[in-house]
Amino acid sequence: MRACRVVTTPGQERPGLTHCKWRWFDAPPAPFYKVDTVMDETQAGVLDTVETIVTSLKHKPGALLPILHGIQDHFGYIPDVAIGVIARHLRSTAADVHGVVSFYHYFRSEQPGRHVVELCRAEACQARGARALESHAKARLGVDYGQTTADRSITLKPVYCLGNCATGPSVRVGEQIKGRMDPARFDRLVDDLTTYKLELN
Repeated sequence: MRACRVVTTPGQERPGLTHCKWRWFDAPPAPFYKVDTVMDETQAGVLDTVETIVTSLKHKPGALLPILHGIQDHFGYIPDVAIGVIARHLRSTAADVHGVVSFYHYFRSEQPGRHVVELCRAEACQARGARALESHAKARLGVDYGQTTADRSITLKPVYCLGNCATGPSVRVGEQIKGRMDPARFDRLVDDLTTYKLELN
């Protein structure tokens, strides 16, 4: 990471800090950056990773979506700090990038739970009992769609067709799609996801 010069107004430099929200880059648009927050090592690591992902994908046609997918695949969500980085590299605005993130349900702005459970709400699954399963799932987990359980083990999300219509209602956990889901099977799934196995030597 390059060192940055932290200033609030030109001429009032505070050199020596190596982690800050905005840093000194090869082609800065202005001599100084206004610094809002001094970052710790973890935040600086996130920023470095975001920079790497954006730099590797920004030359692709329609680069914004591949970049957002790349960042979410890595972190599980789109960190706030990524918005400004993406906007700067794509010569866009933070508002435009945020608008795309908020438009697509797939993208998350908050860190999800350890497991993301997606319930299919497409018509075929609804015809096979998805609405009843949906009510049961919300009551069982104590959350609504888009929310995470208090122990941060499960985030519940809706999804619109998993391509598993013949065996609905369907649920996806990570990359696995599970069909013929009913309340009893859902409870067993939750138990499996929230049970920790201890290995005794």
